[in-house]
Amino acid sequence: MSVRSQRRNRRKLKNEINVVPYIDVMLVLLIIFMVTAPLMNLGTDINLPDSNARSLESPKDPVVVSVYPDGALALMIENQNQAVTRDDLEARLRAIHNQNPDAAVLINGDRTASYQLVVDALDTVNQAGITRVSLISRPFEAGR
Repeated sequence: MSVRSQRRNRRKLKNEINVVPYIDVMLVLLIIFMVTAPLMNLGTDINLPDSNARSLESPKDPVVVSVYPDGALALMIENQNQAVTRDDLEARLRAIHNQNPDAAVLINGDRTASYQLVVDALDTVNQAGITRVSLISRPFEAGR
């Protein structure tokens, strides 16, 4: 009888995974990520007009919107630069978009123009329905 009682008293094997340690590890990782995530949003000083990037394929007949430091806008189509107001710019770009939905617009912002002026020009282009917009920069030159 003693042999039978020993066999019955053995622990049965469980075929379940104990998830408690995994939950503990997950909570520790969650706390670590919550603490470190705000530290990763560090700002840096940048100089947008200079670029070492290679130029992407440019459209055949680009539509160029120039932004000047005083907030004035100009529209260049087929090598003719014309001063325009914000409303006139939107109307002309809307007409261009209606003729060619794949039209791309290049924004040429002056180096001394405020970033807000360039963003306002981007908003105007976007309100005209054009979504293909690029910023123009000139290549970086040593000694400048």
